[in-house]
Amino acid sequence: MGNPPKIREIEARSILNKSGISDFAVNCYLGCQHGCRYCYARFMTRFSPHQEPWGEFVDVKVNAPSVLDRQVRRAPKGRVFISSVCDPYQPLEARCGLSRACLEILLRYGYPITILTKSALAARDLDLMNGRQEIELGVTVTTGDEALRCLVEPGASPTRDRLALLGQAKSKGIRTYAFLGPFLPGLSDTEENLSFLIRQIAEIGVDYCYADILNPRPKVWSSLRPVLEDNFPGQVAVTGRILYNVSERHGYQEAIRDRILRIAKKFSLRGEIQFCF
Repeated sequence: MGNPPKIREIEARSILNKSGISDFAVNCYLGCQHGCRYCYARFMTRFSPHQEPWGEFVDVKVNAPSVLDRQVRRAPKGRVFISSVCDPYQPLEARCGLSRACLEILLRYGYPITILTKSALAARDLDLMNGRQEIELGVTVTTGDEALRCLVEPGASPTRDRLALLGQAKSKGIRTYAFLGPFLPGLSDTEENLSFLIRQIAEIGVDYCYADILNPRPKVWSSLRPVLEDNFPGQVAVTGRILYNVSERHGYQEAIRDRILRIAKKFSLRGEIQFCF
């Protein structure tokens, strides 16, 4: 993954913030130890004094619970997304417990909550979610190929552990969803990989799922391209064209959408599929 992340403790002025994803977002960390090479949150380096690349620093907002507790006393009710620019259950959370503390506060004040993670650590907090109708837990899964997973999601939990988390949550009656992707052309968008992922989530019985392809967000290509050049040189040119050639991208979107829908029908995936492209 590169250098160990540089960890810094900071104090935040606000934790419950308006979001384009949901009514509000809560991020107890700035930066993420998962270091996913395609992460769209790389733009957040604009708001950090760190010179390190994304994935090699994390700011820990040590006062997050106390700030949130103050904010929820006067904020209007609305759905809260945990988290929009970091993973709430990245490895540091095991020691810091900030996401859990904030989750407890939001539940106490009756906020509806959506969680998204790539970490099996979220199983620790299923006790808080159990039996709560206002909460849903989502897990991102991108590939059944563990070697590819290690290259593009080096700090995240193995895919099998993420799928097990979804199964645990579903068995406890928690509303669950899967976020499939973003898929890498020729690598994780294949018939074999999509069949593996969709079959697994169909057997788990997730309530719904999202599907996404790689997007040309700022700094994503400059992060991902070296990985492709070193490991999959044949995919560099085609991925670049899909990202930046409008007509090729449109055709690719239609092909992937059709492939996903066909495979979902094959495995009787009951939940709705929401496409992010």
